[in-house]
Amino acid sequence: MKYLDENLNVIWWASEELHVPYVSPIDNRVHRYFPDFITRLKTKENKEKTIMIEVKPYKQTIQPTQKRKTKRFLQESVAYAVNVEKWKAANLFCKEHGWTFQIITEKELGLWDK
Repeated sequence: MKYLDENLNVIWWASEELHVPYVSPIDNRVHRYFPDFITRLKTKENKEKTIMIEVKPYKQTIQPTQKRKTKRFLQESVAYAVNVEKWKAANLFCKEHGWTFQIITEKELGLWDK
């Protein structure tokens, strides 16, 4: 948020202001996904670009793998499946509006410690 506030190329930004409908693979019902941020930027070419941003730990952006089906593994698998559907819906929403969808993890923030 501090980066968005202080970046001169950021025209405006909002946090969890917009919802994107998605169908949950768990109950097959429509739910509302609130992305972390939406920001409007000025590009190097002096054009405006809107980006929808989701901030997640890297571990939550990859499919869980494990030989034993523990309770934790099952919970992580469900969360991952739901996130994938949210991100598909967000990508589609952004394409329809001429925006970009981006997931940011500690890797993109330069905080990656394997």
